[in-house]
Amino acid sequence: MKCPYCGHDEDKVIDSRPADEGSAIRRRRECISCGKRFTTYEKVENLPLIIIKKDGTRQPYDRDKLISGLLKSCEKRPVSTEQLEKLADKVELQIQNSMRREISSGEIGEMVMELLKDIDEIAYVRFASVYRQFKDVNSFMQELNDLLNKK
Repeated sequence: MKCPYCGHDEDKVIDSRPADEGSAIRRRRECISCGKRFTTYEKVENLPLIIIKKDGTRQPYDRDKLISGLLKSCEKRPVSTEQLEKLADKVELQIQNSMRREISSGEIGEMVMELLKDIDEIAYVRFASVYRQFKDVNSFMQELNDLLNKK
């Protein structure tokens, strides 16, 4: 591993431990040349995931887009960024476990809504209103009634 301080490519591992609920390994390293310490993370390399949009176009999966949409729906709500990161992790894990390399944006949206419902109902309704693009007040009210009936 190349030292971020001096560029030397020899170091020693001081400490290793699981990170991100076991999906990565965190390593503390010390540069042999300058003696400074730094942290690295090792993760399993995943094949790129392609998202099929509603209009049929394809684009690479972008976690930042997912987090951005979640942040908008959770604005001024008591939802931490840690909760949103975990939600995104769960969605990604579900997709990886399906062993598919292409998935529709609709399927991802449904996964997100299902998980968001358990975190914050207001954020869920906000996300659903944008995601499902309700045609009128009646369809919006139907979604709210469904949410209330499931309680």
